Amino acid sequence: MTVRTLILLRHAKAADPDDYATDIERPLTARGHRDAAAAGDWLRSAGLKPDAVLCSTAVRTRETLAELDVPDVPVVYEQRIYTGPAFDTLELVQQVEATVETLLLVGHNPTISDLSDELAPRALTDHGLATSGIAVHRFDGSWSGLAAAPLVDQHTARG
Repeated sequence: MTVRTLILLRHAKAADPDDYATDIERPLTARGHRDAAAAGDWLRSAGLKPDAVLCSTAVRTRETLAELDVPDVPVVYEQRIYTGPAFDTLELVQQVEATVETLLLVGHNPTISDLSDELAPRALTDHGLATSGIAVHRFDGSWSGLAAAPLVDQHTARG
């Protein structure tokens, strides 16, 4: 069996929704950019280098991903990560190519926290992941068979 790692990352702090015509257009704040860069630093220090990335189509998730500084990794931008729910996002993960051992998923709450809780019930705090929150799940097996995966690490990045 292949050991697989799923890194769930909630986007960094975004601008006030009242300042934008649509939610999907909201960019990161200055703090959000710093926190996202800190998330990238933490991933590198933890030895977590993704082989592939699934990312929401929202501006704030794209900017979060850019700040992580994970070069030369294939990225798929997926609208269903933006709209949720966790079940749909899990289906996307289950379709990842078998050659991928470490997958990074950049998305939104409540979907990201709900997915983490689905994989490892009650492992996260009651409030789920904060902005720039990271949940690392690891399991033996295939992406297509993913139904449960213990939470092996978590971190909230602040820059």
